[in-house]
Amino acid sequence: MLALLLPLLLNAAHILKDDLLRPEASKLIERMGDELFSKTGINEYVVATNENFPEKFNLVTYSKKYEANTSKPYVMLIFAPNAIITQKSGQKGRVALIPSSDVLRKLYNKSDVMDATIDVVASEDKNTKEDKFNIGIVQGFSELADQMATSKNVKLKTTIPNDTRTIIGYVKILVFIGTFFVLWIFILRPLWMRIKNGKQ
Repeated sequence: MLALLLPLLLNAAHILKDDLLRPEASKLIERMGDELFSKTGINEYVVATNENFPEKFNLVTYSKKYEANTSKPYVMLIFAPNAIITQKSGQKGRVALIPSSDVLRKLYNKSDVMDATIDVVASEDKNTKEDKFNIGIVQGFSELADQMATSKNVKLKTTIPNDTRTIIGYVKILVFIGTFFVLWIFILRPLWMRIKNGKQ
């Protein structure tokens, strides 16, 4: 019985370090991570740290301290809002994606995952900084899981729709409709009218 439970126990924890997450966010991450692993065999981990990393701190080297608690293949999402970007500007906040192999790196678009994680943190709204951190981590984790699952032709049920991606989708539809109307008014309609009048 223990032999059957051991693999599940080894892959149960997807949060390697938690200085920032609220219980609700942790549950969502564990649920998404469990589903991703059960359907693809890929582990996804989060390191949510409030450590004050200096400028140009090597997050790849930093990630190795958690390797003993991971199972390959995996991708590790590191969220470090207090990490210094540049000493001169005083800007803080870094996100890193650390895959266990180059093969995994090809299963997701790094820029899209980073955007999903960072956009909400950078936005100006009534949410507290802590809320933004939690939303950003959950959205980034969800986006990464979705992309890796899609690469494996798998659909996840526990992930969260990316609002930014949805809005971009709507904008594309509106642009397409607008373009069609412009074509209709200035090109297609006059052409159709000429053909119609010509036949008469």
